[in-house]
Amino acid sequence: LKSLEIEEKINKIRWLRRKNQAHFLLSTNDKTIKLWKVSERDKRVEGYNTKEENGQLRDPSHVTSLRVPIIKPMELMVEASPRRIFANAHTYHINSISVNSDQETYLSADDLRINLWHLEITDQSFNIVDIKPQNMEELTEVITAAEFHPVECNLLVYSSSKGTIRLCDMRASALCDRHSKLFEEPEDPTNRSFFSEIISSISDVKLSNSGRYMISRDYLSVKVWDLHMETKPIESYPVHEYLRSKLCSLYENDC
Repeated sequence: LKSLEIEEKINKIRWLRRKNQAHFLLSTNDKTIKLWKVSERDKRVEGYNTKEENGQLRDPSHVTSLRVPIIKPMELMVEASPRRIFANAHTYHINSISVNSDQETYLSADDLRINLWHLEITDQSFNIVDIKPQNMEELTEVITAAEFHPVECNLLVYSSSKGTIRLCDMRASALCDRHSKLFEEPEDPTNRSFFSEIISSISDVKLSNSGRYMISRDYLSVKVWDLHMETKPIESYPVHEYLRSKLCSLYENDC
């Protein structure tokens, strides 16, 4: 049976900070987030007292002597096992996951909502951003990407299809429906066209490791923002500028 609602694909992968020999990562498809443990094994234990070499349990009454298990080298194996499954929290398709700098919580974002999860709790999440209008016909924008600040555990940013990026502070209120900062470059009226709204939609946003700068990607450019300056980006790089003259045919062919 194949689910028509959830495609077999991975939308995002995020590594957790390493605590031991194993690696842990979060992955998400359109609806379900999983925490995976990835580990290497190059030794195996032989000579158990309570079970046979094939793993079958022995009858305790037949164990007449004790032996010390020994560790033998074996061919390197990489094992990946799902440790936790975080499901049933999103009505719309998940587009982003981001691990908090506290390494205890993470966020997941879909078109209209952002949820906050604790890595140890799979059956409960908190809705921290909700832009869904009461009447869906009034919907004017959707969330396209979201990310936690790399240093400050209370700050997060999310981008929208309207070309805006909002910085939210979770200390301000439980529901971050009011942003602390809004990053948006005013459009030059001379460049205004039918496609302006489509090409201004931000597809991804990333914060620098220092947390001072932010990079955003829209259809035709990459912009670098200083978090201390909301009015305009400090740098802007055109990408695929030659597509500007082909926007009409791209739109008609739904590319």
